[in-house]
Amino acid sequence: MIGRNMKKMLLTGLLVTLTLPVLLLPGQALAGEAPYEGYTWNQSGNEVHSINGYLYDSSIDPTGTDTGSFKNPESLFISDDDSLYVVDTGNSRIVHMDKDGRLLNLIGDTEGSGKLQEPKGVFVKEDGTVYVADTKNARIAIFDKNGKFVKEFLKPDSPLLGANFSYSPSKLVVDKRDYMYVVSDGNTQGLLQIDSGGKFKGFYGANHVGFSWTRLLIKLVATKEQQNQLATVKPSEFSNVDLDEEGFIYSTTLGEEYNQIKRLSPVGVDTLNIGKRWYGDYYSEGPFSMASFMGISIDKNGFITALDLQSSKVFQYDKLGNLLFSFGGIGDQNGLFVTPSAVDQTADGLIYVVDKGRGRIDRFRTTPFADLVHQASLLYVDGSYDEAQSLWQEVLRLNANYDMAYQAIGKALYKAEQYKESMSYFKLSNSKADYSSAFREYRKLYIREHFTYFFAGGIGLFLVLFWSAPRLYRRFHAWLYRGNKAVLDPAKGEIG
Repeated sequence: MIGRNMKKMLLTGLLVTLTLPVLLLPGQALAGEAPYEGYTWNQSGNEVHSINGYLYDSSIDPTGTDTGSFKNPESLFISDDDSLYVVDTGNSRIVHMDKDGRLLNLIGDTEGSGKLQEPKGVFVKEDGTVYVADTKNARIAIFDKNGKFVKEFLKPDSPLLGANFSYSPSKLVVDKRDYMYVVSDGNTQGLLQIDSGGKFKGFYGANHVGFSWTRLLIKLVATKEQQNQLATVKPSEFSNVDLDEEGFIYSTTLGEEYNQIKRLSPVGVDTLNIGKRWYGDYYSEGPFSMASFMGISIDKNGFITALDLQSSKVFQYDKLGNLLFSFGGIGDQNGLFVTPSAVDQTADGLIYVVDKGRGRIDRFRTTPFADLVHQASLLYVDGSYDEAQSLWQEVLRLNANYDMAYQAIGKALYKAEQYKESMSYFKLSNSKADYSSAFREYRKLYIREHFTYFFAGGIGLFLVLFWSAPRLYRRFHAWLYRGNKAVLDPAKGEIG
């Protein structure tokens, strides 16, 4: 394990050395390849300039080919062999392409029981089985690896759903048991968990209505009718889902100020966020712009890539939810988006973003700086702080504003019991909790190392007081006696 990591570190170091002249060009020259500037957010909520992690590479636009133009493509799934399954919603079909955009197959576009009607989501299993969220037909349509229709699952028949439940499947994932986890538009009760036979097993990972001081204050002064309206406030609905290598389901939620991205345990509990965590753009001061994540992709290393419709930007996080990079934005230049709708990535690290406003798919490649950060981040998340430290030092040499590097180096120093040094790095990263932990350990270590001096000083002070106390007492008593005698009237025996 260590040997393999050391090889990766050496290769990364060589790569950085070879590309260093490019990375150290003036910011404007480097940013000339992209119509956006790289940045991250520090723990104070301030935007911090960063080297771009991703740059526009190319686009896939089938206009003028046998495939025909995309029409409002809503979603994208990239399979294990790096082929693309594009949900071409406006044309009511799934377009199967290779990673360079060459047509392999069209699914669900022919008349018959397999004909799709404005689908919005797709998931492909390892054996090539294709599951389609056939939205307008209110069903899950299943096709084999050759695109032949196999079967369908209509709205589950269950009293748990209620008679008025509107079934509108839009996104889905399928686990190893062939259980389907379905996003249904307009549903706020959670993901629909449906077994391999189409039976509804219950709602999964439901969002909750959090406490709000605003709602509480309004409720205190509201009329009865207004209070009834407040009582019907519902949780936010899911917008998308993805499945990682370990089988954890990741979700995105609309209409939430924080914790918009979640990693759900087998029982539907969020295991990514402790307390409140803001994703997307956020500000410590001024107007708040709520992110609206519509797409999410988890790669084989656990990196989380999410698409925010509000800003038309892509945000990438490590497995712990720390922001690594952001790119994109609203515009018509290459590298910007008109109306992005989905994101996914191939095994070689290329990120594909569906821009339904243009009817095309844009591809983005990593920069050498992103490759370095990814390698350092993998070691950091794995707990290999010592091995990651030299890589994070190199990150800081290239970009002194990268707060994550300061925190990671602080962790390495903390693990090595260099608490005083780690405090400096935690302070630079504004990581208050880590700084407090390091300070406590440093204080204990200082007392332990200087215990002999403290003990000797205490004994010395005790001995001085022990030997001096009687003498001081006698002096004080004599002084008090002389003072009383001086003011005593000998004739009357009274004090004058």
